[in-house]
Amino acid sequence: MFADREDAGRRLAEKLDAYRGRNDVTVVALPRGGVVLGRIVADALNAPLDIVVPRKIGAPGNEEYAVGAVTESGHVVWNEAERARLDDDYAERTVAEERAEAQRRLDIYRAGRPPRDWHDRTVIVVDDGIATGYTMRAAIETVRSMKPRRVIVAVPVAPADSIETLRGLGDEIVVLETPTLFFAIGAHYSLFNQVDDETVVALMRRS
Repeated sequence: MFADREDAGRRLAEKLDAYRGRNDVTVVALPRGGVVLGRIVADALNAPLDIVVPRKIGAPGNEEYAVGAVTESGHVVWNEAERARLDDDYAERTVAEERAEAQRRLDIYRAGRPPRDWHDRTVIVVDDGIATGYTMRAAIETVRSMKPRRVIVAVPVAPADSIETLRGLGDEIVVLETPTLFFAIGAHYSLFNQVDDETVVALMRRS
C-alpha cells in the first residue's frame, strides 16, 4: 500500500493541503515512526513540528498487542475487558515503565526547546498508522489538555473500527486507507524499518 514512511508522508501531506501556509497550524507527531511522516507533512504545510509521547501498554507475552496506552501525565486509556484480565502488579509496573520511557523521549527529542504551547491552535496529530487506537486516544488527550482550537488526526492507514472509536475525540480525521483485512501497521508498508532516537533528534532539529 505504501512504499515506506516517506511515501506515506508525502501522500498524507497532499491530503492536508488545505492547511498549507496557515499561521495557526502545528504538526504534532508520535515518536518514533510518526516523526518521519510528521517532518514531511510539516515541511509541506510550512508549519512547525512538535511531538507528543503516549506509550502503548502491551499484553503480557505479546507486547505488540495494545491493551491500553498511557499519556505523558500518567493517565491510562484502557481496553477495560483486557484490563480486567491483567494482573495488577503487571499493570502498575508496565504503566510506570512506559511513563518513564515517555519522559526519556521527551527529554531527548525536545532538548533545548521551549515548553509546548498549542493554545488556540489547529493541531494536526500525525502517526504512521493506527491499530487498536489506544495510543492515538492517549495522544489526543494530551493535546486536548493544552486547549487547542481544533485537533486533526492524520494517518495513512487504520482499520475502520478503530477510526470509529476516535470520532468525537478529533475534530477531523484524515486517513488514506482503511483496509478490510488489517493485521498490523507494518503489513501495509513495503519497507517499515525501525526508527532510532538519533533519527528522531535529527528530524526535530530541522524544525
